[in-house]
Amino acid sequence: MVKATEPADGRKPRTSHIDAVDMRYVTQMMEQLQQGYIKSVAATAGLVAEIVSVDVYGYDLRLIRPPRHSMEEESALIAQLKCTTQIVPDQSRDYFSYQFTKRQYFDHLAKPRKYPKAILIVMTAPPRQAEWTEVTHDGLWTRRSCFWVSLENKQVDPSVQKPTVHIPTKNRVDAQSLSEILDKVDRGESLND
Repeated sequence: MVKATEPADGRKPRTSHIDAVDMRYVTQMMEQLQQGYIKSVAATAGLVAEIVSVDVYGYDLRLIRPPRHSMEEESALIAQLKCTTQIVPDQSRDYFSYQFTKRQYFDHLAKPRKYPKAILIVMTAPPRQAEWTEVTHDGLWTRRSCFWVSLENKQVDPSVQKPTVHIPTKNRVDAQSLSEILDKVDRGESLND
């Protein structure tokens, strides 16, 4: 479905394929959906998910795993969150493509980091907002999933303003994958393997 909407701030209308409850706030609702997904999965893994309210350094979320023993350090990971309704990952393929809307989003993730490490988390959601979740007697179901990738040290031609990256379909964000990522961080291993 394609709709032209008139933003409340007087900017020119934008075209969208999203069937939203209220087009003026759909971007904020997509962020809220993804944050809810990540917080739920993090809680299942025993992690704290902290939303970063001011996006100055190119990340939206900090995941923290408490230390196992009182004399150990906690583990941490930062993530940039993106949500899209334009992608339906094909699980029979090794990856799907995601295009950044700005070069700086890619650059923040590609730079080498000592600690904490950074990942990109992309959520794919149905274009019809009313289908994002479903509540049954068995629980709350979120339609589609989040996937992660590390872009550290990845190179893109400097002239490309909207880089496209490949997100492995095997990298679904769940409690086990978040724990495994933090285990690698603790061991000093690359997240690109």
